[in-house]
Amino acid sequence: MFKKRFIAAAVTAVAASFAAQAQVQVDPALPSYEPVSGVSGSLKSIGSDTLNNLMTLWAEGFNAMYPAVKIEIEGKGSSTAPPALIAGTSQFGPMSRPMKSKEIDDFEKKYGYKPTAVRSAIDALAVYAHKDNPIECLTLQQVDAIFSKTRKGGLDKDITTWGDVGVTGEWASRPISIYGRNSASGTYGYFKEVALFNGDYKDSVKEQPGSSTVVQGVASDVGGIGYSGVGYKTADVKFVKLATAPGETCYEPNAEHASSGAYPISRFLYIYVNKNPNRDLEPLRGEFIKFIYSKQGQEAVVKDGYFPVIKALADDDLKRFGLK
Repeated sequence: MFKKRFIAAAVTAVAASFAAQAQVQVDPALPSYEPVSGVSGSLKSIGSDTLNNLMTLWAEGFNAMYPAVKIEIEGKGSSTAPPALIAGTSQFGPMSRPMKSKEIDDFEKKYGYKPTAVRSAIDALAVYAHKDNPIECLTLQQVDAIFSKTRKGGLDKDITTWGDVGVTGEWASRPISIYGRNSASGTYGYFKEVALFNGDYKDSVKEQPGSSTVVQGVASDVGGIGYSGVGYKTADVKFVKLATAPGETCYEPNAEHASSGAYPISRFLYIYVNKNPNRDLEPLRGEFIKFIYSKQGQEAVVKDGYFPVIKALADDDLKRFGLK
């Protein structure tokens, strides 16, 4: 299980070189993608809803260079990726969390080797409130007491109204309405691990089938709060800054804070691939991975509201795939 400190440290290590930048920029050292001959066939991606839009952007960019390639994308949650890879019904398994030990074991039992991961982008998992809500910051312990019935973060009092977190006036008695993902989602699992301290969600959480529907729920509910990928923000919601503990600095989920690890809910977005270590990838999958790690591929990451990876990480992953 990936712990919060491990995720923050890993994100810091691979993205430190752009952590100081005020605006999101693609690493200028990344190469531009140039199409090659011999690329044809079809690809199917099954997995994370969080990565649906980004996979679509990559597919569109790739198709612009290879019009004959057919790409199908299905996003119903990270937990759908491993079974599809194991069954051979998909070539790519996008996941907004690392594979669990059992998922890796099940894959290895069939193929005799482990799946290989593409660390395709960096995401800050955002806490959203309605745009009219005056709340500016919450501690992780308060987030836990809002979303969790077990309150493993340490607060001894349940939080049910906005007044419980210090909002005054007409908001003080307004009930907090909670939105989240369903259990098939990697976002559900990661938020549970980090923000709920591995506790249990309240029964009152309105579980949604997709990242965008969480944000839509909060946008239409003035007392709403929810969590979703940072790329799903709309004009009708706002980010709630987060602090790791009472008295600590509140951080917004932006590129600098996600990259430095200051924002406490940062993560990689993965794409898992069935790569036999004794064989080269065929051109179709290999070139798609190269496209992800190109300047155009990481520009799509920025366009979708996530944060790009640096060349050093791209080179490391490409080497593991035998593409460098």
